[in-house]
Amino acid sequence: MLANFIQQHNLSKDFAVSANQYYLPLINSLAAKCTVHDKNNQGAPLFVGLNGCQGSGKSTLVEFLALYLTKQHKLSVVVLSLDDFYLNKEKRQQLAKKIHPLFKTRGVPATHDVALLKDVLQQLKDINNVSGKHKEISLPRFDKRQDNPLATPCLHKVSGKIDIVLFEGWCWGVQAQTPQELDLAVNDFEKKSDPSAIWRRHVNQSLQSDYQPLYSLFDTWIMLKAPNFHVVYQWRLKQEQKLAKACLANNCITKDIMSATQVSGFVQHFQRLTECALKELPASVDILFELDSNRKIIASRGLN
Repeated sequence: MLANFIQQHNLSKDFAVSANQYYLPLINSLAAKCTVHDKNNQGAPLFVGLNGCQGSGKSTLVEFLALYLTKQHKLSVVVLSLDDFYLNKEKRQQLAKKIHPLFKTRGVPATHDVALLKDVLQQLKDINNVSGKHKEISLPRFDKRQDNPLATPCLHKVSGKIDIVLFEGWCWGVQAQTPQELDLAVNDFEKKSDPSAIWRRHVNQSLQSDYQPLYSLFDTWIMLKAPNFHVVYQWRLKQEQKLAKACLANNCITKDIMSATQVSGFVQHFQRLTECALKELPASVDILFELDSNRKIIASRGLN
C-alpha cells in the first residue's frame, strides 16, 4: 500500500522513510485516540487539525493518514482543506472594492466563507448524534482553475457514522497579532501594497473574530514545521514546475502556471502569518514534525 501511494503521488524515497518512522506511528496513535475519544465524547468524531506552510506536504500527509486509517483501522474518515472554503471570485472582488484591492487574491483570512466553514464543521461534530446520524452533509470543494467553488451537484456528500475529521490549512491554528506587531511591514510587498496596514489589519481582525473561535472544535493538533519562511518560495516554485511538467505531458493549458517572479510575489502575501506560525505554534501543537529544506523530517515531538 505504501509503495502504491508513493508511485501514485510521484513521491521520493524519503517519503517511505518518513512514513515508516513517523507517519505510521502517528496513524496508530490517532486510531487509539479515536477509540478513547468515542467513549468519552458521546461518539463525536475526533477532530484533527494540521498546520503546514505552502509546499510542506500537508495535503499529501492527510491523504496518507486517511488511506491507512480507512484501510488498516477500518475507520470512517473525512478530509477537508481550508482551501476548499474560499469565497467565490465575485465576493472577493466586492471585498477588494470595499476594504482593499489585495483581497482579490485568495489565501489569507477574510477570503474564506467562514460561515460555511463553521456550519460544515458543526454538522460534522454532531453527525453521530441521534439528531444528526441520518443527515447527509455536502463537503465544499474549490476549483482553483476556475477560481470559484464547485457547484452543489458536484460536491462529495457524507452520511452515517464518522470517526475522524482531518482538516489541513496553511494558517490553521495561527493566533492574531497585536496592533503593535501589525505596524511594521514584514516585506517589500507590504510596504508597497499595504502602506497604511489596512489589508493586514483586516486580515488580523478576521483571524481573531472568525477563525480562532473554530479552533476549540479540534481535539488534536499536528504541525509540519518548515525551517524558515525562505524555503516556502523554493517549495512553491517546485509545485509550479511540477504542475507545468504535468500539463505539458497531458497537453493541457499552462497559462495559469506562475513564473519564478510571480511565485516570489505571491508567497509574500503569506509571509506574516507563516512566520507567526513558525514562531508560535510549535510550543502549542500536540505533534510536531520538524522539516529540513528538502522536506525531510529531522526531528519530532509528541509521538508515543
